[in-house]
Amino acid sequence: MLYRNFNFFFLVWVLLTSLTACQEEEYILPEPISQLTNDCLKRTIGPSIASLPIEFAYAMAIPKSQGKLVSAQVEASIPGGTGTYLEHRSYYTNSGGVDIPVTIGSPSTVVDAGKSSKVTFTVDTNAATLRYYYIVPDEAKGQTVSFTFSVNSSDGKTASYKMGPYNISKMSIKKNLTVSNGTNAFISIEDMAIYNATSAAAIPDKIDLVYLYRASPTSFTHGLVSPGADATFLPGVTLPSGLKKSTKLRKVFGLQDRNLANLQFGIYVDDIDLTSVDMTDMPNYAIGLRAEAGVWVETADKKYRAYIYINSVNATGSAVISMLRYTL
Repeated sequence: MLYRNFNFFFLVWVLLTSLTACQEEEYILPEPISQLTNDCLKRTIGPSIASLPIEFAYAMAIPKSQGKLVSAQVEASIPGGTGTYLEHRSYYTNSGGVDIPVTIGSPSTVVDAGKSSKVTFTVDTNAATLRYYYIVPDEAKGQTVSFTFSVNSSDGKTASYKMGPYNISKMSIKKNLTVSNGTNAFISIEDMAIYNATSAAAIPDKIDLVYLYRASPTSFTHGLVSPGADATFLPGVTLPSGLKKSTKLRKVFGLQDRNLANLQFGIYVDDIDLTSVDMTDMPNYAIGLRAEAGVWVETADKKYRAYIYINSVNATGSAVISMLRYTL
């Protein structure tokens, strides 16, 4: 009986302890800012690719009793490409989840050979969040880039915030290229361009693939085929003189790269994907392609690898493609 009572009291003690442990901790209000303060968030995810933007949100605030915001600027370790700028409007999100802009200064000026973007405030304000868009330049490929955000206030104070370094991809990107059966059907990975037969004949060493559409057999439909492939996979095609490259292809489904798919989906192809994909013993043709399919490509000289995404197809014999290219 004593043993049973001991077990009972022990159980009660455990339950009381558990209830105490599960009590919600008291919420402590954050300390209000007492000086010029800043913070920064990188909004862009995925690989940083030349010609595409890296977007940041730069927040700054100062107590009203100490003054107001005067200017803000961003300095990049590598000058940004055309279109790089610091937004002169602050944003807030309304109840519907929509970002609403409020003009707080003059449009940004670019100085120091494109490294710095500066906004001067033209309204009295104590807090703002500015967007910064950095266009990755070609010369940054394979390097790292860092950013220093800073804000100045009317009391003579300065606050700064460093972001990075961020790796810049070695890939190049080209989007929304239209290919059509029998006309603009010749694809160059090196140029990331589409050519007709006349233009292709002038640069045979640059032509890696031929686009064609065949309704029959039904297993063929849309295809990307090497000029050097067996004639079985080039039915009815008369190749321009000199086209003979044998390019390796690997068909894939379910790999809708966000950048190539015009910001749909949440998948990214990165440098490591292009360098690590196994192209051993792959064929020199890919048929039966459809919208949202993709093809890994390795050129005959092994100079380039690419990922070609099929944005859309048309049963009349055309398609829209986008590609990422990596120099080996």
